[in-house]
Amino acid sequence: MARMNTSASLPRCAAGLLPALETLAPEFVAIRRQIHAHPELAFEEVRSSELVARCLAGWGYEVHRGLAGTGVVGRLRKGGGARALGIRADMDALPIQEKTGLPYASTVPGKMHACGHDGHTAILLCAARYLAQSVAFSGTLNLIFQPAEENEGGALRMLEEGLFELFPCDEVYALHNTPGLPVGQLGVISGPAMASFDRATITLRGRSAHGAMPHHGIDVMQAAASIVLGLQSIVSREIDALKAAVITVGAIEAGAAYNIVPETAHIKVGVRTLDPAVREQVQARLQAFVQAQAGSYQLQAEVHYERKYPVLVNHAAQTERAREVAVALLGEDNVVTRTPVMGSEDFAYLLERCPGSYVRLGNGVGEDGGCMVHNPLYDFNDKALPIGAAFWVSLAQSYLV
Repeated sequence: MARMNTSASLPRCAAGLLPALETLAPEFVAIRRQIHAHPELAFEEVRSSELVARCLAGWGYEVHRGLAGTGVVGRLRKGGGARALGIRADMDALPIQEKTGLPYASTVPGKMHACGHDGHTAILLCAARYLAQSVAFSGTLNLIFQPAEENEGGALRMLEEGLFELFPCDEVYALHNTPGLPVGQLGVISGPAMASFDRATITLRGRSAHGAMPHHGIDVMQAAASIVLGLQSIVSREIDALKAAVITVGAIEAGAAYNIVPETAHIKVGVRTLDPAVREQVQARLQAFVQAQAGSYQLQAEVHYERKYPVLVNHAAQTERAREVAVALLGEDNVVTRTPVMGSEDFAYLLERCPGSYVRLGNGVGEDGGCMVHNPLYDFNDKALPIGAAFWVSLAQSYLV
């Protein structure tokens, strides 16, 4: 990591901020590992939310519990400033059997923190304590600890239950650890940063028959195979090659025997795009294509299409603010411009309602934090914890003036 920038352009106390957070970090590494050992899936984050609420209350925050069931919001007011800043951390784990063998590995069979949300929670708690006890600012700080980021849309549920009405924010930010990005670096990107995510469940209904006499049936298997292959032509031949789209067939369920033509088949499809117009186009073409293929095989088709997460779009001014804060804290060489990714994030819902930005925190490379997320061998890199906390503190100092 390059030498930290200590010029006069730093926010107040930023020159000594990272060492101060590194001194505080061991306490929050222990908290992170405690959360890691007791992972909780979407909307089950009871233990985690109790820990968060207890910490925040002890540091003088107003604590609100119950949004989206297990969500926690801590509010801290200082001075007479009118600005309100929101910072979000996700808390949920994944249904994966951990294989790290670490002393603090998951104690819950089939569940683990394989995406680093334990680290995100500990980072924001570390920043929360420092902001409450060691920093003067002027305004309102809203710390949002969100349940159910993984597939279940906890952010949307918090919004629907009044998050921004109860806790108005002028700007809102979040971060995510990033294996492959060195510890000590932060990544930013303005505009579309993460893809939308939709799900389609296709049901085909034909007529069952003996495998020796398929002419007595209507074969859903042939139709399913044709649909699986043909869906890719939507991306390769109908979408502008300069605009990203991904159609993934994740599962096919049909039949149970060697000698029976099955009556029904179910196909599960994931759709991701980086452009709302492309999202509309893919949905319309997928539905039309399935019906056309079904008709050619003389069977019935139903498409249940679910819109999940929208495109995550970082706002330009807020992304520039995040970049300036990161440069002041870490130095120009340690702040990189990222390219969009086809993963999805429900923080996109918050950014539809409030200006803000979603930044990337280096988790390490190779054997030092480089294992990708959603992997049974993944672990959040504790070396990144004080860096993330220092970024949040510095952002709050720079904005709440």
